[in-house]
Amino acid sequence: MFNSSRRDFLKQSLALSAATLFPSALCLAGDAPTIQFGLVTYQWGRDWDLPTLIRNCQTTKLLGVELRTTHAHKVEPNLSPAERTVVKKHFADSPVKLLSLGSAEDFHSPDPKKLEKNIETTKAFIKLSADVGSTGVKVRPNDLPKGVAPERTIEQIGKSLNTLGQFAADYNQQIRLEVHGGCAKLSVIKQIMDVATHPNVAVCWNSNNSDQDGGLEQNFNLVKPRLGLTTHVRELNTPGYPWQQLATLFVKAQHKGWWLLEAGGKDPADRIQALIDQRELFEKLMAKATA
Repeated sequence: MFNSSRRDFLKQSLALSAATLFPSALCLAGDAPTIQFGLVTYQWGRDWDLPTLIRNCQTTKLLGVELRTTHAHKVEPNLSPAERTVVKKHFADSPVKLLSLGSAEDFHSPDPKKLEKNIETTKAFIKLSADVGSTGVKVRPNDLPKGVAPERTIEQIGKSLNTLGQFAADYNQQIRLEVHGGCAKLSVIKQIMDVATHPNVAVCWNSNNSDQDGGLEQNFNLVKPRLGLTTHVRELNTPGYPWQQLATLFVKAQHKGWWLLEAGGKDPADRIQALIDQRELFEKLMAKATA
């Protein structure tokens, strides 16, 4: 589908980006929305090696996963080509889809050397993601440093994302900006994305309490056209967050992608049962949203 030369790829990428990379754009009038449920390995999957993780996802029917860096599955940029092939085969031999690699890289630092290091590390994750059969890399904004004009930091983050989006195009990967940290207000994310116009750059909704500041729907609409394949959600029985409203907004947007459980706090006594319980809550939310 994609030519090997960079120039030809980018021409096709610009033409096909909405259909390839932004799931909400995939839905034509009359299409049934398709939102599936999976797992971010932070925190409930942090101590599972890769075979255990895949087995537990298969058992619980959370059939898509984002692998967080530094965790026990050890899918990191230092893997050899042979080790990358093994990781890819683990997923190919199972019904579980490797959706994303969860890097911890960010682009707000006023230190040029640190910024460049984080960009280069992200490029290494992009190559790894392509090699192991994943579809993209999660990154973070991640702050608005004191003593620096917010507009300057926002522009720096946006330009960094454009650099990475262009690099990722050669690997058919999506750069997913997690709504996180000191940049977690959706109004700030919108400003970043107004700079980060490359079609390979998308937003990873993160289900923060600040999503409700000024109204959930209003904030959702700020980034709706740029939502990527993956969305992070906390436990769906966490009080204080309008989970049903969020589900309805995603369905109305005709989004096609994955809600990935990013559970935190104290581990449940039985993580397998807890994952099943969360999947059932997700199914109820979506059933009501599509009724």
